[in-house]
Amino acid sequence: MDQMGNEWKANTQAGRLTEYQVIGRHLPSEANPAPKLYRMRIFAPNTVVAKSRFWYFLMKLRKVKKANGEIVSLNVIHEKRPMKVKNFGIWIRYDSRSGTHNMYKEYREMSRTDAVEAMYQDMAARHRSRFRSVHILKVVELEKTDDVKRPYIKQLLTKDLKFPLPHRVSKATGKKIFSGSRPSTFY
Repeated sequence: MDQMGNEWKANTQAGRLTEYQVIGRHLPSEANPAPKLYRMRIFAPNTVVAKSRFWYFLMKLRKVKKANGEIVSLNVIHEKRPMKVKNFGIWIRYDSRSGTHNMYKEYREMSRTDAVEAMYQDMAARHRSRFRSVHILKVVELEKTDDVKRPYIKQLLTKDLKFPLPHRVSKATGKKIFSGSRPSTFY
């Protein structure tokens, strides 16, 4: 199996999303020898789905079909600081059973793709919406704490935030492995 096949297998089995930058255009013609380039950032499990979503949106926005267009480049966008916890604001538009709705949601994750995955899980849990019915309009990293609007994210930004440590099991050194009594983890 080639490199592309391994990437597809890894991404689809785990259900993980990847952020792609897709650049495409209308096919050059006599009337327009240098057509305008269109760039999109697409979240998809693999390159096949990324291209498909690109053509879906380009047809809706600019009336360019796959048959009359070409993809110039397709790149994976990697997170700059994948080990730092960040706040993200996501603007979405989704189709429910009763109509189309706009939404703004906030998530606290390590990367943009993690935030988008959390958003898809959240939308599926709360609104029963499918992947195909949720359209991501914009994903922004909220760098200032004043930019955070939602209280469920604001509560995590308080100074000197502490969490309880329940069910602590003490490992005493020099103690025998087996004991006649159960350890007490209630403090």
